Amino acid sequence: MNSSEIDIHKELKKYFGFSQFKGLQEDVIKSILSRKNTFVIMPTGGGKSLCYQLPALIREGTAIVVSPLIALMKNQVDAIRSLSSENGIAHVLNSSLTKAEIAQVKADITSGITKLLYVAPESLTKEEYVTFLQGVPISFVAIDEAHCISEWGHDFRPEYRNLRHIIRQLGDVPVIGLTATATPKVQEDILKNLEMTGARTFKASFNRPNLFYEVRTKTKNIESDIIRFIRQHKGKSGIIYCLSRKKVEEIAQLLQVNGISAVPYHAGLDARTRAKHQDMFLMEDVDVVVATIAFGMGIDKPDVRFVIHHDIPKSLESYYQETGRAGRDGGEGYCLAYYSYKDVEKLEKFMSGKPVAEQEIGFALLQEVVAYAETSISRRKFLLHYFGEEFDEKTGEGADMDDNVRNPKPKIEARDEVVTLLKTVRDTKHLYKSREIIFTLTGRVNAVIKAHRTDTQQFFGKGIERDDRFWMALIRQTLVAGLLSKDIETYGILKVTEKGFKFIDNPTSFMMSEDHEYSVAEDVSIVTAAKSTATADENLMAMLRDLRKKVAKKLSVPPFVVFQDPSLEDMALKYPISLEELSNVHGVGEGKAKKYGREFVDLIKRYVDDNDIVRPDDLVVKSTGANSINKLYIIQNIDRKLPLEDIARAKGMNMESLIKEMEQIVYSGTKLNIRYSIDELLDDEQQEEIYEYFMESESDKIEDALKEFEGDYDINELRLMRIKFISEVAN
Repeated sequence: MNSSEIDIHKELKKYFGFSQFKGLQEDVIKSILSRKNTFVIMPTGGGKSLCYQLPALIREGTAIVVSPLIALMKNQVDAIRSLSSENGIAHVLNSSLTKAEIAQVKADITSGITKLLYVAPESLTKEEYVTFLQGVPISFVAIDEAHCISEWGHDFRPEYRNLRHIIRQLGDVPVIGLTATATPKVQEDILKNLEMTGARTFKASFNRPNLFYEVRTKTKNIESDIIRFIRQHKGKSGIIYCLSRKKVEEIAQLLQVNGISAVPYHAGLDARTRAKHQDMFLMEDVDVVVATIAFGMGIDKPDVRFVIHHDIPKSLESYYQETGRAGRDGGEGYCLAYYSYKDVEKLEKFMSGKPVAEQEIGFALLQEVVAYAETSISRRKFLLHYFGEEFDEKTGEGADMDDNVRNPKPKIEARDEVVTLLKTVRDTKHLYKSREIIFTLTGRVNAVIKAHRTDTQQFFGKGIERDDRFWMALIRQTLVAGLLSKDIETYGILKVTEKGFKFIDNPTSFMMSEDHEYSVAEDVSIVTAAKSTATADENLMAMLRDLRKKVAKKLSVPPFVVFQDPSLEDMALKYPISLEELSNVHGVGEGKAKKYGREFVDLIKRYVDDNDIVRPDDLVVKSTGANSINKLYIIQNIDRKLPLEDIARAKGMNMESLIKEMEQIVYSGTKLNIRYSIDELLDDEQQEEIYEYFMESESDKIEDALKEFEGDYDINELRLMRIKFISEVAN
């Protein structure tokens, strides 16, 4: 068959009614028609299936399409049958068929009617099918969802491993591998496992410029946060992903109770209910589907406007696949993920029962998700780098479409630290993962470091003046900048790249921003890739609580006004013994340290001396407190009595983010006079009522205040009043 342009354009029009190809389709089809092994990496929604459907319809013989999903096969078979008067043009061959149906499939293939035969990998291992297929002309074998072959893919299927052995038995047929998500490691695995030597590889860009990425801290108020988000996107279609069936049911019910049309979807529901709920979503009878990852495979709804991850997914491939279901029509797509390190630890627990090799892979993939959630650089750049694609965050399409870019953290010059880091990776002979590199830099020892005698080297402890979080952030940013690479086979081992060696010889400016801090006490567990050993000193904690009570009583204020619990926990973790050190504690700024700190640091100093405590040295680094650019801007403009909405808009924030920043400012001890703004919302009596509540309350938790006032005030009114209260009473 001639594969000249005119032919395939004519065939495209004839079968599919399109007058032109999309993206790489034309080149892929020409490669398949010229009987070349072909590997296609194309994001969801890029038109992958047409790449093998059209050549199958044009070429002599039957094309075998291996796919892991029965529902997906059925959809595709129906779609192909609608293009032809011959029902037998496409068939499925799987365990659900009767003997008579199997006989019909074989008859249609033998007589040359069937152009596409969809099979599950398990069916292809049956000897009778293989023997039958050996006797008929096969045009090519297409393997869809080819990442299932790799243990590093997000959906590994052991039965896929057997495919190359079967294809070999079919004789010299071209092989087409297709996947919608593949890191360089997975791509390598696919080519190796399918023995697709010399395959022509076509890789479309993974950039989806219309998707906006945001990660929020997962707090106790996550449910009300989600409801608020959906109400802001009223009438739009969305998907909420949860890890457990139980959570799916809970959230779906909660949404329904709150007047949002939503249905659950998970593998525990019977097939009839699942199909019904899926159709309701497709037909727009409901706005939201709350689902486990069982949902969405082959969902072709072009106008999904948001995808929310209630729980962080197990890998960045899954995350990319799931967020990729938003905005397929090129319109708005909002991807919101909630992150807490507790979820990561939960996933680690799930993995602990699996074989060691599988655990290691699962764990390494999970650490990439942690890195994505905590990074402060462009999320798009981070994600595309993971898929082996470069992205220019200044000029690239969709460059400003994520929370980190819209709301950047202040950057600092880190040229010298990059040189220290690169030299440490080089001088430890490219043997270590991030954890050991950070230990080496900060002068700590573990079994691996002992075994290689790294602690006896001159460079050991060279980076001690910086803390773990700083070095972790720098490692992530040098990886994305291409100065370091992670070795594929021994997933996670760091190596200096050619570009990195050039940087050592000729260092240039390197501006870095620190990672997001989600919870101080959980930091160490991220770096050490194990359960956190950093827990607050319980004895000291009890003493600090007593002191707080005493100070609060003396000043006639509730204890939380003096210091909040997370601040006390951080003190019992870091043992600050001067006011300067205290101002680096979570939620304590210079103002607060000066106002209340003296008695606390004196108590800690006595405790440290009496108990011979060895203090961590991570207090030397100044944390970016109220002096970050955003905070300064907020403080100055509140002084000028600028409307809060205008302040938020100028910084590309929503009201939620602005209030959060304001809370951090006042809890750190800086005054904010927002009376002018509150006066527009609440009259004097209302303000007095809320003020009195906080004065007498045991806790400053907003959930408690909401319960107390039973809907008289909304969450923002209460949060703003709390800011006013803390500002006046505490600061």
